[in-house]
Amino acid sequence: MRIDAFLRESPMFAVSRAARRFETLAGRVLAEDKLGFLEALVLAGLFFEAPRQVKPSELAATFATTRGSVSHCITLLEAKGLVQRKIDPEDARVFLLTLKPQGRRCALRVIAALDMLQKGFEDEIGKAALGEMIRAIRRLDSVFPVK
Repeated sequence: MRIDAFLRESPMFAVSRAARRFETLAGRVLAEDKLGFLEALVLAGLFFEAPRQVKPSELAATFATTRGSVSHCITLLEAKGLVQRKIDPEDARVFLLTLKPQGRRCALRVIAALDMLQKGFEDEIGKAALGEMIRAIRRLDSVFPVK
């Protein structure tokens, strides 16, 4: 197609294509637990913050997504029996999140799976090149910050 030359030089297309492929790869790795990528990130985030309870808004800020996306994700994880919501005793408008025992076990599997993917990337590309790629993507990301 005539657009191929443009696409080969487009950082936006390259990042978008890589993201779609990563989502597919992550989906395969997380399929055993029937989790999406954001669900996996939420479980890992809650695992690493334990025993501190986490607010959904903190997760949204950390993962650079909307509170609505995080809320939907939490509803799915709650239905699977992996997380628990409690009303914040200091502010009844806010929920605090914790992992249930099954969620903790699932988080450990998720972390292992994500570590395996990371090691595969490092083996294929090299740690230094991967680090430079991440820095370049972050520089591109900062050019057009989302408000």
